[in-house]
Amino acid sequence: MKQITDMAAKPSRPLRVLQFGEGVFLRAFADWMIDIANDTGDFCGDIVMVKPRPGAPAPAFAAQDCLYTVALRGKAEGSLVDSRRIVTSVRKLVDAHANPAEFFAVAEEPALRFVLSNTTEAGIRTNPADGMEEMPVSFPGKAARLLFARWKAFHGAADKGLIFLPTELIENNGDTLKGCILSLAAKWSLPAEFIAWVEESCIFANTLVDRIVTGYGKGLCDYADALADIAEPFAFWAIESERDISEEFPLHRAGLPVVFTRNLAPYRERKVRLLNGAHTSTVLLGWLLGCETVGDCMKDAELRAFMERAVLGEILPRVPLPRSEAEGFAKAVFERFENPFLHHSVLAISLNSVSKWKARVLPSLRDAYAEKSLPRALIFSFAALLAFYSSPEAGHALRADGVAYELRDEAENLAFFAENSGKCAKEYARAAAENAGFWGENLAEYPEFVALSAKYLENIRTCGARRALQAFLED
Repeated sequence: MKQITDMAAKPSRPLRVLQFGEGVFLRAFADWMIDIANDTGDFCGDIVMVKPRPGAPAPAFAAQDCLYTVALRGKAEGSLVDSRRIVTSVRKLVDAHANPAEFFAVAEEPALRFVLSNTTEAGIRTNPADGMEEMPVSFPGKAARLLFARWKAFHGAADKGLIFLPTELIENNGDTLKGCILSLAAKWSLPAEFIAWVEESCIFANTLVDRIVTGYGKGLCDYADALADIAEPFAFWAIESERDISEEFPLHRAGLPVVFTRNLAPYRERKVRLLNGAHTSTVLLGWLLGCETVGDCMKDAELRAFMERAVLGEILPRVPLPRSEAEGFAKAVFERFENPFLHHSVLAISLNSVSKWKARVLPSLRDAYAEKSLPRALIFSFAALLAFYSSPEAGHALRADGVAYELRDEAENLAFFAENSGKCAKEYARAAAENAGFWGENLAEYPEFVALSAKYLENIRTCGARRALQAFLED
């Protein structure tokens, strides 16, 4: 079998991007985009990946000269997509702990301008052990040392500042990273001139990223590739910065789904409400109907009708974006859920559904009530949550067809359901609605909320989830 190194050659490009993290997400998201923009001539730059944690890197990176394949598999605009692309834009992988000199040498690259990261949500935090004597443990510590080395190498030149584009899934990820770096600079007593350079010459953008990357894909190519990545066709990258960086990072010109904005909030709301809200308002009911995966949910005609009523009728109108833009995103969400190559477990999504319902569904319900509208589908999803969490023993439940399943949530939440789910539907619904510890407010204060929740829950209990859903759709 041919090797991937036989299939592609690496052009010579300046080193412009340093990336903390060598995992599947960045390689199938940001690196894939940069590679396309390199081909179209809209960006000209190589990437150096930095292994952020101690431990030997996967040998395939060196063996394959950091070449790898991204396979896009799924649905887009009504058509099935199953494509391959060999990414040639990653120059090398640097081990910051095993070879700190190579890491700091990157700081002296004249063309270096961008820093990407994906170190998990827990990655943007400092470590008490971080210091100037040895390689810091944390990602912010390494970033601070990198910046200090660059500041010294170029004598504080304003045009040698760096633009940070963290993709960790926390709000205000750029601001958080900047705060960590400045706190370390103060802790290490670094010069005031350096701190001013970080403040004035570097940019820390807040970002929102969206793409499902399922991981390594063996056997997808007719050549050997131990680093092949599988991702869905959909991708979206919103970048919020006070200073316009679109001219320096013009991936959008290559037709890539990158948006530069001064306000990330509407895009975050869109994702949380339409994508995550669609999941949370539907999949627990799907499980009660016998669906094991999101794909199963989408194949169930009645559940699909319920999802469309909830998403298009009750969630979408409250998303703070132009109607056409929100509708386009909702259409893409449905296609993503229908992806025949993904097998997203309903029980995996059900993890911590109490806090998810609060964050993803409650805002739309609250907005509907503010508009004097009764969000019946979202209330039905609340009843489905109560039915799903019905548990005589904390953490253990039984579906109507006899399938046992584990409830995974905070211990105090599970204790509440074990204590209250055996009550009559009205008492159970009221106890749950009034639990401000769950929702941050008393849901029983919303007109008809408890009465409708209890009605739907009683129907699920006495008639089964299928007949209860049918009755809801017919009402």
